[in-house]
Amino acid sequence: MKDEKVYPQRTKQQNKALHVLFSLLAEELNNNGLDMRKTLKPEVEIPWSKMAVKEYLWRPIQQAQFAKKSTTELTTKEIDEVFDTINRHIGERFGIHIPFPSIEELLIQEGKYEQNN
Repeated sequence: MKDEKVYPQRTKQQNKALHVLFSLLAEELNNNGLDMRKTLKPEVEIPWSKMAVKEYLWRPIQQAQFAKKSTTELTTKEIDEVFDTINRHIGERFGIHIPFPSIEELLIQEGKYEQNN
C-alpha cells in the first residue's frame, strides 16, 4: 500500500488570495453580463458579490470534491484543485479566466505595493 502525501492546511496568504479571487471573479462575471440569474437561477437578476462567489461557486465545488464545508479545512493542494475546477468550468462555459491572485496582487489590494506601468 502506497502512502499518500499529506498537504498542509491552506495558508493565511492562500485565504487572502481566495477572497481576492472571489472579488475578481464576481467583477468579471458582472462585467460580462453574467449575473447570478444567467449562471445559476434564470428567474431573478442578481449581481455577483465576493460572498456570492464563495457560497454559490466555490463552496459547492469544494464540498463535492472534498466533502469539506469550510475553506479552513482545505489543504494547499485542495485549494488549487477547487480553483482549477471553477476556472475550467467558467472558461469553457463563459470564456472567462481569472488567474489565481499572486502575492503582488494581494499587496496591491492592500495598498502596500505599487505597480510599475
